[in-house]
Amino acid sequence: MADTRYAWRVTSTAPVPTGHVPVLIDAVIRLLEPRPGERYADATAGLGGHAAAVATHLEPDGAVVLNDLDHTSLDRAASAVRAAASGVNVRIIHGSLARLPTHLADQPADLLLADFGFASTQVDDPARGFSFKRDGPLDMRMDTSSPITAAELVRTLSEAELADLIRRFGEERNARAIARKLVAVRAHEPITSTAQFAAIVRSIVGPTGRNRAIDGATRTFQALRIAVNDEIGSIEALLRSIARAAQRLNAGEATWLTPGARIAMISFHSLEDRPVKRVFADLVERGLASALTRRPVRAGPDELARNVRARPAKLRAIRLRGESGIG
Repeated sequence: MADTRYAWRVTSTAPVPTGHVPVLIDAVIRLLEPRPGERYADATAGLGGHAAAVATHLEPDGAVVLNDLDHTSLDRAASAVRAAASGVNVRIIHGSLARLPTHLADQPADLLLADFGFASTQVDDPARGFSFKRDGPLDMRMDTSSPITAAELVRTLSEAELADLIRRFGEERNARAIARKLVAVRAHEPITSTAQFAAIVRSIVGPTGRNRAIDGATRTFQALRIAVNDEIGSIEALLRSIARAAQRLNAGEATWLTPGARIAMISFHSLEDRPVKRVFADLVERGLASALTRRPVRAGPDELARNVRARPAKLRAIRLRGESGIG
């Protein structure tokens, strides 16, 4: 087996569903090393791009578990996997990635991937409220059955709570002023659309933020979306489950991951990447895992030419201790 414990830039050539471009797909395949008969768990299945590519290596008798908070994507993901590899078993789970370990207790995974990005169908659909490029309702829910929308948070949180949310999850230095303006506006009219919300934020930040390549409303939109979907809390919960599984495997106990399980995570901003980096490094330092990436893998120029959304993506991977791992 080639040594993959270094950072490299890759291009994407693995088979994927038509019209969908999963990020860093070749790196995912190289690092996870899927083999026939193994069980792959995709904690954030999306449209199934990564899962379909991995599934082609699992035949015969392999299995794919597709988990996603957005139930509208799961059927498409399952169809993509079955079209790519008819010889694998497909299981669908609708729910938070934080709950995935409980579903795998009796059928542990050999491979685990979590891609914290958003499917293009989510971002490009104005009705979902994830983007301010086209006006839509201020929603932002990954799980549309959840009762709390972004508009509800903006309507009910205090000025101090809004400021804290925007500062913590958006790392926006104008958080206090933005919160003050939101509270002032909502006293006279409800804030219910993405265009309205973005205009209020830009009235404080300006049309561009600190990085003039991005819209001034971007950081605050990110903060609100993270809060609505408890994204950081879910990531940290999954990482805690991985750490507990590593400890149990080291003690010779069965858990939701197999000995030697390979785990990869793709982050798109520092709030996601920091806990992944911290937990992975801690597991390696304690001898519970080996690092498959010393530095995060980034998209190369060929991939970026095809998919500009891959630019911020960072991929980190580890192998847990066990029979097929580090002993």
